Amino acid sequence: MIALSLAEIAAVVGGQTHDIPDPSAQVTGPVVRDSREVVPGSLFAAFVGERVDGHDYAARVVQDGAVAVLASRPVGVPAIVDDVQTALGALARHVVRRLGATLVALTGSAGKTSTKDLIAQVLRRKAPTVFTPGSLNNEIGLPLTALTATEETRFLVLEMGARGIGHIRYLAGLTPPKIGLVLNVGSAHIGEFGGREQIARAKGELVEALPGDGAAILNADDPLVRAMASRTKAKVVLFGESAEADVRAENVRLTDSGQPAFRLHTPSGASDVTMRLYGEHHVSNALAAAAVAHELGMSAAEIATALSEAGSLSRWRMEVTERPDGVTIVNDAYNANPESMRAALRALAAMGKGRRTWAVLGKMAELGDETLAEHDAVGRLAVRLNVSKLVAVGGIEASWLQLGAYNEGSWGEESVHVSDAQAAIDLLRSELRPGDVVLVKASRSVGLESVAQALTEAGAEGGVDAR
Repeated sequence: MIALSLAEIAAVVGGQTHDIPDPSAQVTGPVVRDSREVVPGSLFAAFVGERVDGHDYAARVVQDGAVAVLASRPVGVPAIVDDVQTALGALARHVVRRLGATLVALTGSAGKTSTKDLIAQVLRRKAPTVFTPGSLNNEIGLPLTALTATEETRFLVLEMGARGIGHIRYLAGLTPPKIGLVLNVGSAHIGEFGGREQIARAKGELVEALPGDGAAILNADDPLVRAMASRTKAKVVLFGESAEADVRAENVRLTDSGQPAFRLHTPSGASDVTMRLYGEHHVSNALAAAAVAHELGMSAAEIATALSEAGSLSRWRMEVTERPDGVTIVNDAYNANPESMRAALRALAAMGKGRRTWAVLGKMAELGDETLAEHDAVGRLAVRLNVSKLVAVGGIEASWLQLGAYNEGSWGEESVHVSDAQAAIDLLRSELRPGDVVLVKASRSVGLESVAQALTEAGAEGGVDAR
Protein backbone atom coordinates (compact mmCIF):
# COMPACT_ATOMS: atom_id res chain seq x y z
CA MET A 1 0.00 0.00 0.00
CA ILE A 2 1.07 3.60 -0.44
CA ALA A 3 2.39 5.00 2.82
CA LEU A 4 -0.26 6.72 4.95
CA SER A 5 -0.12 7.99 8.51
CA LEU A 6 -2.57 6.71 11.10
CA ALA A 7 -4.04 10.20 11.28
CA GLU A 8 -4.63 10.17 7.52
CA ILE A 9 -6.22 6.71 7.64
CA ALA A 10 -8.51 7.74 10.50
CA ALA A 11 -9.62 10.78 8.53
CA VAL A 12 -10.22 8.75 5.35
CA VAL A 13 -12.36 6.12 7.06
CA GLY A 14 -13.99 8.48 9.55
CA GLY A 15 -12.87 6.33 12.47
CA GLN A 16 -11.89 7.11 16.05
CA THR A 17 -8.31 6.67 17.19
CA HIS A 18 -7.58 4.74 20.39
CA ASP A 19 -4.29 4.11 22.20
CA ILE A 20 -2.27 5.75 19.43
CA PRO A 21 0.72 7.60 20.95
CA ASP A 22 1.95 8.90 17.58
CA PRO A 23 -0.73 9.70 14.96
CA SER A 24 2.03 10.46 12.45
CA ALA A 25 3.23 6.84 12.52
CA GLN A 26 2.96 5.47 9.00
CA VAL A 27 1.51 2.27 7.60
CA THR A 28 4.04 1.24 4.96
CA GLY A 29 3.21 -2.46 4.63
CA PRO A 30 0.15 -4.40 3.48
CA VAL A 31 -3.33 -4.34 4.98
CA VAL A 32 -4.05 -7.92 6.11
CA ARG A 33 -6.86 -9.81 7.82
CA ASP A 34 -4.82 -12.90 8.71
CA SER A 35 -2.55 -12.42 11.72
CA ARG A 36 -0.04 -14.82 10.17
CA GLU A 37 0.51 -12.39 7.28
CA VAL A 38 1.53 -9.44 9.43
CA VAL A 39 4.92 -7.90 8.66
CA PRO A 40 6.51 -4.72 10.04
CA GLY A 41 4.52 -1.73 8.84
CA SER A 42 1.22 -3.59 8.36
CA LEU A 43 -2.30 -2.53 9.21
CA PHE A 44 -4.33 -5.43 10.63
CA ALA A 45 -8.08 -5.57 9.84
CA ALA A 46 -9.81 -7.34 12.75
CA PHE A 47 -12.82 -9.12 11.30
CA VAL A 48 -15.16 -11.23 13.40
CA GLY A 49 -15.63 -14.63 11.74
CA GLU A 50 -17.77 -17.63 12.57
CA ARG A 51 -14.98 -19.25 14.60
CA VAL A 52 -12.30 -16.60 15.06
CA ASP A 53 -12.45 -12.99 16.25
CA GLY A 54 -9.59 -10.95 14.84
CA HIS A 55 -9.75 -8.60 17.82
CA ASP A 56 -8.34 -11.40 19.97
CA TYR A 57 -5.07 -11.18 17.99
CA ALA A 58 -4.62 -7.41 18.33
CA ALA A 59 -1.81 -7.49 20.88
CA ARG A 60 0.03 -10.21 18.99
CA VAL A 61 -0.05 -8.47 15.61
CA VAL A 62 1.25 -5.22 17.08
CA GLN A 63 4.04 -7.17 18.74
CA ASP A 64 4.78 -8.71 15.33
CA GLY A 65 5.12 -5.30 13.72
CA ALA A 66 1.66 -4.06 12.79
CA VAL A 67 1.45 -0.29 13.16
CA ALA A 68 -2.19 -0.44 14.26
CA VAL A 69 -5.41 -2.41 14.12
CA LEU A 70 -8.52 -1.52 12.15
CA ALA A 71 -11.13 -2.61 14.67
CA SER A 72 -14.78 -2.34 15.61
CA ARG A 73 -13.94 -1.71 19.29
CA PRO A 74 -10.94 -0.57 21.36
CA VAL A 75 -8.41 -3.38 21.79
CA GLY A 76 -5.80 -1.96 24.15
CA VAL A 77 -3.23 -1.34 21.40
CA PRO A 78 -3.07 1.34 18.67
CA ALA A 79 -6.37 1.12 16.80
CA ILE A 80 -8.68 2.98 14.44
CA VAL A 81 -12.21 2.06 15.44
CA ASP A 82 -15.06 1.92 12.94
CA ASP A 83 -17.10 -0.68 11.09
CA VAL A 84 -14.19 -2.71 9.72
CA GLN A 85 -15.67 -3.65 6.36
CA THR A 86 -16.89 -0.11 5.65
CA ALA A 87 -13.55 1.33 6.70
CA LEU A 88 -11.64 -1.12 4.54
CA GLY A 89 -13.70 -0.12 1.51
CA ALA A 90 -13.25 3.58 2.17
CA LEU A 91 -9.51 3.13 2.48
CA ALA A 92 -9.36 1.18 -0.78
CA ARG A 93 -11.37 3.88 -2.58
CA HIS A 94 -8.99 6.55 -1.31
CA VAL A 95 -5.85 4.68 -2.30
CA VAL A 96 -7.14 3.82 -5.79
CA ARG A 97 -7.98 7.47 -6.44
CA ARG A 98 -4.56 8.57 -5.21
CA LEU A 99 -2.72 6.07 -7.40
CA GLY A 100 -4.21 6.92 -10.77
CA ALA A 101 -3.60 3.38 -12.07
CA THR A 102 -5.87 2.05 -14.83
CA LEU A 103 -8.40 -0.19 -13.16
CA VAL A 104 -9.70 -3.23 -15.05
CA ALA A 105 -12.65 -5.06 -13.52
CA LEU A 106 -14.19 -8.29 -14.73
CA THR A 107 -17.14 -10.46 -13.89
CA GLY A 108 -19.07 -13.42 -15.31
CA SER A 109 -20.64 -16.71 -14.35
CA ALA A 110 -17.65 -18.83 -15.30
CA GLY A 111 -13.99 -18.32 -16.11
CA LYS A 112 -13.43 -15.15 -14.06
CA THR A 113 -10.33 -16.31 -12.24
CA SER A 114 -8.67 -17.94 -15.25
CA THR A 115 -9.33 -14.85 -17.37
CA LYS A 116 -8.11 -12.50 -14.65
CA ASP A 117 -4.89 -14.50 -14.48
CA LEU A 118 -4.48 -14.25 -18.25
CA ILE A 119 -5.10 -10.49 -18.26
CA ALA A 120 -2.54 -10.00 -15.51
CA GLN A 121 0.10 -12.06 -17.30
CA VAL A 122 -0.42 -10.10 -20.52
CA LEU A 123 -0.52 -6.63 -18.98
CA ARG A 124 2.48 -7.07 -16.71
CA ARG A 125 4.60 -7.33 -19.85
CA LYS A 126 3.67 -3.70 -20.47
CA ALA A 127 3.78 -2.21 -16.96
CA PRO A 128 3.64 -3.12 -13.24
CA THR A 129 0.33 -4.90 -12.59
CA VAL A 130 -1.51 -5.86 -9.41
CA PHE A 131 -4.32 -8.40 -9.60
CA THR A 132 -6.73 -10.38 -7.46
CA PRO A 133 -5.06 -13.45 -5.92
CA GLY A 134 -7.15 -16.58 -6.41
CA SER A 135 -10.85 -15.76 -6.16
CA LEU A 136 -10.79 -13.00 -3.53
CA ASN A 137 -13.55 -11.15 -5.37
CA ASN A 138 -15.98 -10.09 -2.64
CA GLU A 139 -16.48 -7.02 -0.43
CA ILE A 140 -13.46 -7.99 1.69
CA GLY A 141 -11.10 -9.59 -0.80
CA LEU A 142 -11.47 -6.87 -3.43
CA PRO A 143 -10.41 -3.92 -1.24
CA LEU A 144 -7.60 -5.97 0.30
CA THR A 145 -6.29 -6.58 -3.22
CA ALA A 146 -6.63 -2.93 -4.21
CA LEU A 147 -4.65 -1.94 -1.12
CA THR A 148 -1.65 -3.98 -2.29
CA ALA A 149 -1.09 -1.49 -5.11
CA THR A 150 1.84 0.91 -4.81
CA GLU A 151 3.03 4.08 -6.56
CA GLU A 152 4.62 1.87 -9.24
CA THR A 153 1.36 0.10 -10.12
CA ARG A 154 0.02 1.02 -13.54
CA PHE A 155 -2.68 -1.62 -13.98
CA LEU A 156 -5.00 -2.94 -11.29
CA VAL A 157 -6.98 -6.02 -12.38
CA LEU A 158 -9.86 -6.88 -10.08
CA GLU A 159 -12.25 -9.81 -10.24
CA MET A 160 -15.78 -9.01 -9.06
CA GLY A 161 -18.20 -11.66 -7.85
CA ALA A 162 -21.90 -11.34 -7.05
CA ARG A 163 -24.53 -13.34 -5.23
CA GLY A 164 -27.28 -10.81 -5.69
CA ILE A 165 -28.42 -7.56 -7.25
CA GLY A 166 -26.35 -4.59 -6.11
CA HIS A 167 -23.20 -6.50 -5.18
CA ILE A 168 -21.17 -5.48 -8.23
CA ARG A 169 -22.51 -1.92 -8.02
CA TYR A 170 -21.10 -1.77 -4.49
CA LEU A 171 -17.71 -3.19 -5.51
CA ALA A 172 -17.44 -0.86 -8.50
CA GLY A 173 -18.15 2.03 -6.15
CA LEU A 174 -15.18 1.04 -4.01
CA THR A 175 -12.81 0.66 -6.95
CA PRO A 176 -14.23 2.53 -9.97
CA PRO A 177 -13.10 0.75 -13.16
CA LYS A 178 -11.98 2.33 -16.42
CA ILE A 179 -12.36 -0.94 -18.30
CA GLY A 180 -15.14 -3.39 -17.49
CA LEU A 181 -15.25 -6.95 -18.86
CA VAL A 182 -18.28 -9.26 -18.75
CA LEU A 183 -17.45 -12.83 -19.76
CA ASN A 184 -20.76 -14.68 -19.78
CA VAL A 185 -24.09 -15.24 -18.10
CA GLY A 186 -24.54 -18.85 -17.03
CA SER A 187 -26.05 -20.98 -14.31
CA ALA A 188 -23.66 -20.30 -11.42
CA HIS A 189 -25.70 -19.26 -8.34
CA ILE A 190 -28.91 -19.40 -10.37
CA GLY A 191 -30.68 -20.76 -7.30
CA GLU A 192 -29.87 -17.56 -5.45
CA PHE A 193 -30.58 -15.16 -8.32
CA GLY A 194 -33.76 -16.85 -9.56
CA GLY A 195 -32.93 -16.92 -13.27
CA ARG A 196 -30.42 -15.97 -15.95
CA GLU A 197 -32.10 -12.63 -16.59
CA GLN A 198 -31.49 -11.69 -12.96
CA ILE A 199 -27.88 -12.83 -13.26
CA ALA A 200 -27.51 -10.64 -16.36
CA ARG A 201 -29.02 -7.72 -14.49
CA ALA A 202 -26.45 -8.14 -11.70
CA LYS A 203 -23.43 -8.66 -13.97
CA GLY A 204 -24.41 -5.65 -16.09
CA GLU A 205 -23.97 -3.37 -13.11
CA LEU A 206 -20.28 -3.39 -14.03
CA VAL A 207 -20.76 -1.74 -17.42
CA GLU A 208 -23.21 0.74 -15.89
CA ALA A 209 -20.41 1.90 -13.59
CA LEU A 210 -17.99 2.74 -16.43
CA PRO A 211 -17.16 6.35 -17.34
CA GLY A 212 -17.80 7.79 -20.78
CA ASP A 213 -14.13 7.55 -21.66
CA GLY A 214 -13.94 3.93 -20.51
CA ALA A 215 -14.43 0.66 -22.38
CA ALA A 216 -16.96 -2.13 -21.93
CA ILE A 217 -15.51 -5.44 -23.13
CA LEU A 218 -18.45 -7.73 -23.95
CA ASN A 219 -18.78 -11.32 -25.17
CA ALA A 220 -20.24 -11.21 -28.68
CA ASP A 221 -21.14 -14.91 -28.47
CA ASP A 222 -23.38 -14.54 -25.40
CA PRO A 223 -26.69 -12.74 -26.22
CA LEU A 224 -27.32 -11.71 -22.62
CA VAL A 225 -23.86 -10.14 -22.38
CA ARG A 226 -23.98 -8.53 -25.80
CA ALA A 227 -27.27 -6.85 -24.85
CA MET A 228 -25.44 -5.02 -22.05
CA ALA A 229 -24.08 -2.62 -24.69
CA SER A 230 -27.25 -0.56 -24.21
CA ARG A 231 -26.52 -0.17 -20.49
CA THR A 232 -23.25 1.72 -20.72
CA LYS A 233 -22.03 5.12 -21.84
CA ALA A 234 -18.55 3.70 -22.41
CA LYS A 235 -17.07 2.52 -25.68
CA VAL A 236 -18.15 -1.06 -26.46
CA VAL A 237 -15.62 -3.64 -27.64
CA LEU A 238 -16.86 -7.12 -28.61
CA PHE A 239 -14.80 -10.30 -28.34
CA GLY A 240 -15.60 -13.84 -29.42
CA GLU A 241 -15.68 -16.16 -32.39
CA SER A 242 -18.46 -14.17 -34.06
CA ALA A 243 -17.48 -12.45 -37.29
CA GLU A 244 -18.81 -9.22 -35.78
CA ALA A 245 -16.40 -9.34 -32.85
CA ASP A 246 -13.69 -6.67 -32.75
CA VAL A 247 -11.29 -9.20 -31.19
CA ARG A 248 -11.94 -12.68 -32.50
CA ALA A 249 -10.50 -16.14 -33.04
CA GLU A 250 -10.28 -18.04 -36.30
CA ASN A 251 -9.12 -21.59 -37.05
CA VAL A 252 -9.71 -22.73 -33.47
CA ARG A 253 -8.35 -26.19 -32.79
CA LEU A 254 -6.89 -28.33 -30.03
CA THR A 255 -3.41 -29.80 -30.05
CA ASP A 256 -2.96 -33.53 -29.46
CA SER A 257 -2.51 -32.75 -25.76
CA GLY A 258 -5.77 -30.77 -25.56
CA GLN A 259 -4.32 -27.25 -25.61
CA PRO A 260 -6.12 -24.61 -27.69
CA ALA A 261 -4.58 -22.93 -30.70
CA PHE A 262 -6.08 -20.22 -32.91
CA ARG A 263 -5.46 -17.17 -35.07
CA LEU A 264 -6.00 -14.02 -33.01
CA HIS A 265 -7.48 -11.04 -34.86
CA THR A 266 -7.52 -7.55 -33.35
CA PRO A 267 -8.17 -4.14 -34.96
CA SER A 268 -4.40 -3.64 -35.01
CA GLY A 269 -3.45 -6.94 -36.64
CA ALA A 270 -3.42 -10.73 -36.34
CA SER A 271 -1.12 -13.33 -34.82
CA ASP A 272 -1.13 -17.03 -33.92
CA VAL A 273 -1.66 -18.31 -30.38
CA THR A 274 -0.96 -21.77 -28.93
CA MET A 275 -1.84 -21.86 -25.26
CA ARG A 276 -0.26 -23.79 -22.41
CA LEU A 277 -3.65 -24.14 -20.71
CA TYR A 278 -5.98 -27.06 -21.38
CA GLY A 279 -9.45 -26.98 -22.91
CA GLU A 280 -11.16 -25.12 -25.74
CA HIS A 281 -13.07 -22.96 -23.23
CA HIS A 282 -9.86 -21.01 -22.67
CA VAL A 283 -10.17 -19.53 -26.18
CA SER A 284 -12.97 -17.25 -25.00
CA ASN A 285 -10.97 -16.34 -21.89
CA ALA A 286 -7.94 -15.55 -24.03
CA LEU A 287 -9.98 -13.36 -26.39
CA ALA A 288 -11.34 -11.42 -23.43
CA ALA A 289 -7.81 -10.83 -22.17
CA ALA A 290 -6.70 -9.85 -25.66
CA ALA A 291 -9.51 -7.29 -25.95
CA VAL A 292 -8.45 -5.68 -22.69
CA ALA A 293 -4.79 -5.61 -23.74
CA HIS A 294 -5.66 -4.15 -27.14
CA GLU A 295 -7.57 -1.32 -25.48
CA LEU A 296 -4.49 -0.61 -23.39
CA GLY A 297 -2.25 -0.28 -26.40
CA MET A 298 -0.66 -3.68 -26.93
CA SER A 299 -0.13 -5.08 -30.43
CA ALA A 300 -1.57 -8.36 -31.67
CA ALA A 301 1.91 -9.90 -31.74
CA GLU A 302 2.66 -8.83 -28.16
CA ILE A 303 -0.67 -10.17 -26.96
CA ALA A 304 -0.29 -13.48 -28.80
CA THR A 305 3.17 -14.06 -27.37
CA ALA A 306 1.96 -13.33 -23.84
CA LEU A 307 -1.09 -15.61 -24.20
CA SER A 308 1.05 -18.42 -25.60
CA GLU A 309 3.39 -18.24 -22.62
CA ALA A 310 0.76 -17.72 -19.90
CA GLY A 311 0.13 -20.44 -17.35
CA SER A 312 -2.33 -21.09 -14.55
CA LEU A 313 -1.71 -18.87 -11.53
CA SER A 314 -4.53 -20.15 -9.31
CA ARG A 315 -4.73 -23.58 -7.68
CA TRP A 316 -7.08 -26.39 -8.64
CA ARG A 317 -8.16 -24.93 -11.98
CA MET A 318 -7.36 -27.43 -14.72
CA GLU A 319 -4.11 -28.09 -12.86
CA VAL A 320 -2.42 -30.90 -14.78
CA THR A 321 0.03 -33.33 -13.16
CA GLU A 322 1.79 -36.05 -15.12
CA ARG A 323 2.67 -38.93 -12.82
CA PRO A 324 5.85 -40.97 -13.36
CA ASP A 325 3.71 -43.99 -14.22
CA GLY A 326 1.98 -42.16 -17.09
CA VAL A 327 -1.28 -41.34 -15.29
CA THR A 328 -2.44 -37.75 -15.87
CA ILE A 329 -4.35 -36.00 -13.06
CA VAL A 330 -6.44 -32.93 -13.98
CA ASN A 331 -7.34 -31.12 -10.77
CA ASP A 332 -10.21 -28.71 -11.53
CA ALA A 333 -11.75 -29.10 -8.08
CA TYR A 334 -11.90 -25.46 -7.00
CA ASN A 335 -15.53 -25.02 -8.06
CA ALA A 336 -18.15 -26.15 -10.56
CA ASN A 337 -21.25 -25.04 -12.42
CA PRO A 338 -22.92 -26.56 -15.49
CA GLU A 339 -20.91 -24.47 -17.96
CA SER A 340 -17.54 -25.20 -16.37
CA MET A 341 -18.43 -28.89 -15.97
CA ARG A 342 -19.17 -29.20 -19.68
CA ALA A 343 -15.98 -27.36 -20.58
CA ALA A 344 -13.89 -29.58 -18.31
CA LEU A 345 -15.44 -32.77 -19.70
CA ARG A 346 -14.72 -31.65 -23.27
CA ALA A 347 -11.14 -30.88 -22.26
CA LEU A 348 -10.85 -34.35 -20.72
CA ALA A 349 -12.13 -35.94 -23.92
CA ALA A 350 -9.59 -33.99 -25.99
CA MET A 351 -6.69 -34.78 -23.66
CA GLY A 352 -7.60 -38.44 -23.43
CA LYS A 353 -7.82 -39.42 -27.10
CA GLY A 354 -6.58 -42.98 -27.36
CA ARG A 355 -6.40 -43.33 -23.57
CA ARG A 356 -8.78 -44.36 -20.77
CA THR A 357 -10.50 -41.36 -19.22
CA TRP A 358 -12.07 -40.96 -15.78
CA ALA A 359 -14.38 -38.14 -14.68
CA VAL A 360 -14.52 -37.91 -10.89
CA LEU A 361 -17.39 -35.48 -10.32
CA GLY A 362 -19.40 -34.17 -7.38
CA LYS A 363 -22.36 -31.89 -6.94
CA MET A 364 -22.80 -28.43 -8.42
CA ALA A 365 -24.20 -26.16 -5.73
CA GLU A 366 -26.75 -23.33 -5.81
CA LEU A 367 -28.68 -24.41 -8.91
CA GLY A 368 -32.11 -24.19 -7.34
CA ASP A 369 -34.93 -25.74 -9.40
CA GLU A 370 -32.43 -26.72 -12.13
CA THR A 371 -30.39 -28.96 -9.84
CA LEU A 372 -31.77 -32.31 -10.99
CA ALA A 373 -31.85 -31.46 -14.69
CA GLU A 374 -28.33 -30.03 -14.75
CA HIS A 375 -26.76 -32.96 -12.91
CA ASP A 376 -28.57 -35.41 -15.16
CA ALA A 377 -27.34 -33.51 -18.25
CA VAL A 378 -23.71 -33.53 -17.11
CA GLY A 379 -23.87 -37.27 -16.49
CA ARG A 380 -25.29 -37.83 -19.96
CA LEU A 381 -22.64 -35.60 -21.54
CA ALA A 382 -19.86 -37.66 -19.98
CA VAL A 383 -21.17 -40.72 -21.82
CA ARG A 384 -21.70 -38.85 -25.10
CA LEU A 385 -18.08 -37.70 -24.96
CA ASN A 386 -17.00 -41.34 -24.52
CA VAL A 387 -15.51 -40.77 -21.09
CA SER A 388 -14.49 -44.26 -20.04
CA LYS A 389 -15.86 -44.04 -16.51
CA LEU A 390 -17.80 -41.47 -14.51
CA VAL A 391 -17.22 -41.68 -10.76
CA ALA A 392 -20.00 -39.68 -9.07
CA VAL A 393 -19.01 -38.76 -5.52
CA GLY A 394 -21.34 -37.80 -2.69
CA GLY A 395 -25.05 -37.57 -1.93
CA ILE A 396 -28.24 -37.05 -3.90
CA GLU A 397 -26.77 -34.71 -6.52
CA ALA A 398 -24.03 -37.22 -7.29
CA SER A 399 -26.63 -39.96 -7.67
CA TRP A 400 -28.33 -37.80 -10.32
CA LEU A 401 -25.01 -37.46 -12.15
CA GLN A 402 -24.62 -41.23 -12.14
CA LEU A 403 -28.23 -41.85 -13.14
CA GLY A 404 -27.89 -39.53 -16.13
CA ALA A 405 -24.82 -41.45 -17.29
CA TYR A 406 -26.52 -44.79 -16.62
CA ASN A 407 -29.58 -43.86 -18.67
CA GLU A 408 -27.44 -42.52 -21.52
CA GLY A 409 -25.07 -45.48 -21.58
CA SER A 410 -25.39 -48.78 -23.36
CA TRP A 411 -24.37 -51.32 -20.72
CA GLY A 412 -24.61 -49.49 -17.42
CA GLU A 413 -20.86 -49.85 -16.95
CA GLU A 414 -19.99 -46.27 -17.85
CA SER A 415 -20.58 -44.91 -14.35
CA VAL A 416 -20.45 -45.66 -10.66
CA HIS A 417 -21.69 -43.82 -7.56
CA VAL A 418 -19.53 -43.76 -4.44
CA SER A 419 -20.31 -42.26 -1.05
CA ASP A 420 -17.39 -39.94 -0.45
CA ALA A 421 -13.90 -38.82 -1.47
CA GLN A 422 -12.15 -41.68 0.31
CA ALA A 423 -14.29 -44.24 -1.52
CA ALA A 424 -13.34 -42.58 -4.81
CA ILE A 425 -9.66 -42.68 -3.86
CA ASP A 426 -9.86 -46.37 -2.97
CA LEU A 427 -11.61 -47.19 -6.25
CA LEU A 428 -9.16 -45.29 -8.42
CA ARG A 429 -6.08 -46.59 -6.63
CA SER A 430 -7.22 -50.13 -7.40
CA GLU A 431 -8.32 -49.57 -11.00
CA LEU A 432 -6.09 -46.88 -12.55
CA ARG A 433 -3.63 -48.04 -15.18
CA PRO A 434 -0.61 -46.29 -16.69
CA GLY A 435 -1.73 -43.84 -19.37
CA ASP A 436 -5.13 -43.08 -17.82
CA VAL A 437 -6.39 -39.48 -17.60
CA VAL A 438 -8.40 -38.45 -14.51
CA LEU A 439 -10.48 -35.27 -14.20
CA VAL A 440 -11.54 -34.22 -10.69
CA LYS A 441 -14.23 -31.53 -10.41
CA ALA A 442 -17.07 -30.42 -8.11
CA SER A 443 -18.31 -27.41 -6.20
CA ARG A 444 -15.86 -26.18 -3.58
CA SER A 445 -17.91 -27.49 -0.67
CA VAL A 446 -17.39 -31.10 -1.79
CA GLY A 447 -13.63 -30.91 -1.25
CA LEU A 448 -12.66 -33.20 -4.12
CA GLU A 449 -9.20 -31.67 -4.28
CA SER A 450 -8.36 -34.34 -1.70
CA VAL A 451 -8.93 -36.96 -4.39
CA ALA A 452 -6.55 -35.25 -6.80
CA GLN A 453 -3.97 -34.79 -4.08
CA ALA A 454 -4.16 -38.43 -2.99
CA LEU A 455 -3.82 -39.68 -6.55
CA THR A 456 -0.88 -37.39 -7.20
CA GLU A 457 0.85 -38.56 -4.02
CA ALA A 458 0.16 -42.19 -4.94
CA GLY A 459 2.04 -41.60 -8.18
CA ALA A 460 4.99 -40.15 -6.30
CA GLU A 461 5.02 -43.22 -4.05
CA GLY A 462 5.29 -45.63 -6.94
CA GLY A 463 2.14 -45.38 -9.01
CA VAL A 464 -0.39 -48.05 -9.81
CA ASP A 465 -0.17 -51.64 -10.85
CA ALA A 466 0.59 -52.01 -14.56
CA ARG A 467 -2.29 -54.30 -15.43
